[in-house]
Parts: sequence; C-alpha cells; structure tokens
Amino acid sequence: MAYPTLHTERLVLRPLSLDDLGELAPLHAEPSFWWYPYKRGWDRDETLAFLERQIAAYDDPGVAMSAVLTRDTGELAGWAGLSVPNLPTEILPAVEVGWRLGERFRGGGIATEAGAAWVRHGFETLHLDKIVSIYEPENRASGAVMRRLGFEFENEYQHPRLGVRLHVFALNRQAWLDRNTTRRG
Repeated sequence: MAYPTLHTERLVLRPLSLDDLGELAPLHAEPSFWWYPYKRGWDRDETLAFLERQIAAYDDPGVAMSAVLTRDTGELAGWAGLSVPNLPTEILPAVEVGWRLGERFRGGGIATEAGAAWVRHGFETLHLDKIVSIYEPENRASGAVMRRLGFEFENEYQHPRLGVRLHVFALNRQAWLDRNTTRRG
C-alpha cells in the first residue's frame, strides 16, 4: 500500500523522498529546527540519514514523517506525521504525532493544521485507540499545539542519553471523537 498524501486547506502532506534533500538540508541546518533536544542544526549527512530512515519506515512500521508543503507556493516548510517513538520506552507500544518546521513557517498555524490532519488520519484511517505527542516542556510552542489539538498531559520522563525532561501528552480516540463531534454540531 502506498503511503498516503493528505491535503488540508493550506498544506499538502506527502511522503518524503531523497529528492527533498536539497530543500530539507537548509531547514535542518537552522539551529532552532533541532534546538529541542540537540541545541544545534544538522548537517547534510545527518539530514540524508533522517530521510533514509523515514523512507524505510513507510513500509516498516508503516508510519513516518511526511513533507509539509505549502499549497500556495509548493515550498517545503518542514515535516510532520505519525511515527513510533523510540523514547521513552515506558510508553511503548505507541504512535506519536510530531512536527518540525523551518523558522519562517512557524507561528501561522501550520503545525496545528498538519498535526490535526495526521491525528484525524490516525484515528479515522488507522483506527488507533490513542496517539501520544512528546516534547521538552521548555518548548512552549509545541506544547501549545498539542493542547490546541486536544492532547493532555500524561507523564514526565528523563531522556536517558541527553538528560532532558520530556512531557508525554496523549489523546484517545473517544476524546477526539467527542471534541470533533462537538465542534461540528
């Protein structure tokens, strides 16, 4: 089965490919893109390895990050999607929704729009019972997106290698259905 392409009002969320390296590498090089948790930008080789991991994950485990393109210009703004988190291991098995955007694409609701599309896909198409989202509490912008999407605090963990605190937020299918039925009605 081909990995899905999702469309929202302002975005196209399509599978990443090696052809995205030229546009993605400058975004990944921005220190703010990877500030949480690495406190630095990534080089081209790290970006290529990231792309290769995402492409492989489309088949196994079947969820991965996708390119976030603006519909009006077709520019690559960053990536978003569903993935299997590798940390914290205490929450596994789990599926996480996440996003990262280039600096000039932040603050306009793109993360919320992309995150909402992937949450909908997770609950409606993949029939997940629960989706998590993980962030460092100092990253207030990501925490705000999670709250706008209806996620609630579940637990706190320490990253074993980097030593940073991580907050795990969660949203279950019934809470999502209740929230979205109320908004439509």
